[in-house]
Amino acid sequence: MYVDDTSIIVTSPNVENVETKIDNIFGDINNWFKVNQLILNYNKTYYLQFNTKNSWDYDLKLNYQGNYIKNSSNTKFLGLIIDDPLSWKAHIDQMMSKLNTACFVIRTIQAIMSPETLRIQL
Repeated sequence: MYVDDTSIIVTSPNVENVETKIDNIFGDINNWFKVNQLILNYNKTYYLQFNTKNSWDYDLKLNYQGNYIKNSSNTKFLGLIIDDPLSWKAHIDQMMSKLNTACFVIRTIQAIMSPETLRIQL
């Protein structure tokens, strides 16, 4: 069995407390996976550390029982691309690409289709 797209949010005012919370959470998650005959794939596990302009950047090194968890600068979550400064830039860039493709298709078929057909909403 496979479990995809599990998300965990950990918050704390100080970084040392976050690392302790994460260790405890990974212990709980691994126990739950074991009971349900699942395995956490550490090669596909990433963490995203949100930062603000005023926050100091802390190089968080996450590992659980010798399995290191890689940092990512962005992730896709429910169709949205979320990046670590929460800027929307990566999501907007992706949407612009999709919209450019759709506009190109409409311009291309415009010559062979009637205006009524082009206005049909699905």
